[in-house]
Amino acid sequence: MLRKIVVALLIFLFFLLQTTVFCWLDFGGIIPNLMIILTASFGFMRGDREGLLIGFFCGLLCDIFYGDILGFYAMVFMYIGFLNGKFSRIFYPEDIKLPLALIIISDLTYGLTCYVLLFLLQGKFEFVSYLTGVILPEAIYTIVVTLILYPLILRINVGLEAREKRRAQIFV
Repeated sequence: MLRKIVVALLIFLFFLLQTTVFCWLDFGGIIPNLMIILTASFGFMRGDREGLLIGFFCGLLCDIFYGDILGFYAMVFMYIGFLNGKFSRIFYPEDIKLPLALIIISDLTYGLTCYVLLFLLQGKFEFVSYLTGVILPEAIYTIVVTLILYPLILRINVGLEAREKRRAQIFV
């Protein structure tokens, strides 16, 4: 139960940070995608099921506040969380290279998916300008912020796992 409350608070906090604080810290109108950081991190830390669920709620929050189509971002984030969860078997908490690689790939995938489904299908063929003006700068900014936020997410997850392990030993 505590894990669900903490994850819900993290989703709300990251969304709040993304929509308020980082709007003031934008670079050329580009802000980092904190929801990708959270979804991908919990995906490869906890597995595909939890990545999918966290991705759904992160995406649903984005749909409610930003989306024109309810469920679009929820679907994209669900896939990102699910696919990152497939890497949970090779996840080691002390190694930061895998999380950084997966988060940058997730953010690039998110940007390309949004371009294809939201712009390309409407006949907007400015891919190079969208890539260099939005996708790549957002990915770089997201990775820089990941270096700061990922250790916090990891510490929270390790603390929750330790608490769950202690509680499980009480009943054994």
